[in-house]
Parts: sequence; structure tokens; C-alpha cells
Amino acid sequence: MRTLLVIILLGMQVAAGYFACSAMTIEGEPIPTEGYVALALGAGFAIVVGIGLMMLLFFSSRRGYDEPPHFR
Repeated sequence: MRTLLVIILLGMQVAAGYFACSAMTIEGEPIPTEGYVALALGAGFAIVVGIGLMMLLFFSSRRGYDEPPHFR
């Protein structure tokens, strides 16, 4: 069962690598400036959201909100 899982995951990795290589070799016009701006804004927004979620995770952990309830 574990061997089958490893084979499936390796197959998915090979497929993703093939797709990435084939996408990078496509001929065409370069990305316009607006595309780079949109890419930068999207990446920046994703980083800000990730940092915010990690801050909430650490805040809730230190305040004890993640502990199981204690019944009296």
C-alpha cells in the first residue's frame, strides 16, 4: 500500500515537472508591465494573509484558546 502511494506521488511530481517545463517553452509575447504588477500584488497579498494567519495561530496558542475545555 505504501509503495503504491509513493508511485502515485512520484507520478504526480513527474507530471507537474513536465507541465512546468512545457509551459516555460511556449513561444509568444512577453508578459506586459501590468502582468508583472498584478503578479507582484497577488504575491504580496498572499504573503500578508499568510503572516496574518500565523499571527492568529500563535496568539490563540499563547492565550490558551487551543486548550480543551475544563468542566467543573
